[in-house]
Amino acid sequence: MNRVIVLFFCIMFIIGTDTFIASPLLPTLREDFGVSVERSGWIVSAYALGYALFALVAGPLSDGWNRKKVMIAGMAGFGVFTLLCGVAADFWTMLLFRFLAGVSGAFVSPQVWAAIPQVVPSGKVLKAMGIATAGLAVAQMLGVPIGSYLAAYGWHTPFIAIGGASFMIVMLIALMLPSIPAPPAEGEAPSIVGRYRALLHESRAKKAFLAYFVFQLGNFATFSFIGTWLSDKFGLGVAEIGTVLLFLGLGNTLSSFFGSGVVQRMGGRSSFILGMVALVLLFPSLSFMESLTYIKLAYFLIYFIMGMLFPLIMSLLQGLSSTARGTISSLANSSMYFGATIASSVAGVLYTNFSGFVSVSLFTVLCFIVSLLLFLRSGVLPARSRSESRSAAAVK
Repeated sequence: MNRVIVLFFCIMFIIGTDTFIASPLLPTLREDFGVSVERSGWIVSAYALGYALFALVAGPLSDGWNRKKVMIAGMAGFGVFTLLCGVAADFWTMLLFRFLAGVSGAFVSPQVWAAIPQVVPSGKVLKAMGIATAGLAVAQMLGVPIGSYLAAYGWHTPFIAIGGASFMIVMLIALMLPSIPAPPAEGEAPSIVGRYRALLHESRAKKAFLAYFVFQLGNFATFSFIGTWLSDKFGLGVAEIGTVLLFLGLGNTLSSFFGSGVVQRMGGRSSFILGMVALVLLFPSLSFMESLTYIKLAYFLIYFIMGMLFPLIMSLLQGLSSTARGTISSLANSSMYFGATIASSVAGVLYTNFSGFVSVSLFTVLCFIVSLLLFLRSGVLPARSRSESRSAAAVK
């Protein structure tokens, strides 16, 4: 079973690396394809848009198919289109291949979140969610340096390397992952719209997904402008900003491996509430820190908490239904990508017109408070455990 969890880590690492690797290549791609700065950003957006749109379709479809076969097909397509990015002849073919790589990725990573509760013992689900999350965290931390290093041999190289690694992952999925057939259907299989209607029929599901969307809205608002803020306030260059982001990724990575133990000791409900309260206090303090050392430590702590909360949230969402796990994963992923898209636009307006990073941080705080209230009202948070109840009684 540990091999399967490691496989899930590798899948999320490859998907995550491809997501982040385009950013350091944009100046080179812009020059090679002869496009403007604004247009070059479409290369990043094309992948995210393909992922966000098709995740909404991939999840419900996969709930009626064998997850292992879906993962193999999606990963193979991901490898093909990423390789084609490496041989793209012009800007428009690059956009097309990035979009199709995003579409393929939408059929893969949601299957990881959906498969974990099906193939991992219940006592290890949260740990497995954390390790899969670590794949994304490590990709976020290493994606830029990996892309920059490989790009020294030409911008084609990173795409070719990731495409080749994707085919290795396809073979590992075929060899290591057990078959995960769809649960037996009761009556006629529902349509895509029918699956979403059934999932969101209950008020708690609507509130939980809205809470997750608002959470990611706040998260990506500040994340989008970390580099801009550090450059404006401290005059940092790309390499120095990368050092700060290294602490961010390190906190997220360590938490992904060890945060599940903290949650199990404290209890899911207490961990979630205390973690959200800590974030609400930490984010506004960033704008008033004058020392880069303190900022690095603050970001380490913030993303350690983030790394603890994310797998907990994913496990809570997966608990909404045992027959629509792919639909749940895809809706969660789409919520994250749409939240990231909207957040960057809102944060840009706030940063430019309202006191810079202070206003962006306050927007994040507002989002986290609203998200916490929605999660509490949704009823998806676990009830207090006995240890939590005893601790509360002792305080009184």
